[in-house]
Amino acid sequence: MLVIPAVDLRQGRCVRLVEGRPDRETVYDADPVSVARRWQRKGAPMLHVVDLDGAMSGELRHRDLIAAIIGAVSVPVQVGGGIRDAATVEWLLGLGAARVVLGSAVLRTPELAREVVARFPEAVVAAVDARGGRVAVEGWRELAEVGPLEVARTVAGWGVRRILYTDVARDGTLTGPNVEAAAALVRETGLKVIAAGGIASLEDLRRLKAAGVEGAVVGKALYDGAFSLQEALAAAGGDGPC
Repeated sequence: MLVIPAVDLRQGRCVRLVEGRPDRETVYDADPVSVARRWQRKGAPMLHVVDLDGAMSGELRHRDLIAAIIGAVSVPVQVGGGIRDAATVEWLLGLGAARVVLGSAVLRTPELAREVVARFPEAVVAAVDARGGRVAVEGWRELAEVGPLEVARTVAGWGVRRILYTDVARDGTLTGPNVEAAAALVRETGLKVIAAGGIASLEDLRRLKAAGVEGAVVGKALYDGAFSLQEALAAAGGDGPC
């Protein structure tokens, strides 16, 4: 299983939020590019970069910073947050991003999302962010009337090969991931699943690996020093790009 450090961008800084709430923010570094380089030096096989301001506004807000991060590291970079049109996808991939994450676009503009998936099937990751059994959209501020399994099955029908599942209620809380939900997505859809939200210990990583997920995005636990990236990679038993 791949361990992917998160680099979350808000107002030009590297931060972590609790449950996606801007009023519960911890600033970890004023220079996200140096953070990205640091994770690469420590052995990160991939980075997960999220434009939090973009997720909340509906369009990328950190284009120059994202470009700088991609240019500063040699490991693959997965980018999400506010990607709502084909032009942004093309720009990111042209910049050198390995993958782009589509979230709200999957439900708000499904025809566009299907078109992007058809053009870039290997590069598109569908975000399935959920709270209380319902999918969260618009920077996690709104809940749709569908559940994660339904959305995952839908995007699988479009040709999506990989999803990013986040339990919003656990994100940034260090209360443990929703292993059961992640395992159900693996079991019921046949998709490659990357799990996020709540990871707090090496045992959490081992449980996710046993559940069959392909990767785990880890944020607060790494930034707070609950374990090192080297320890996480050893527990997950994987250190190469998935």
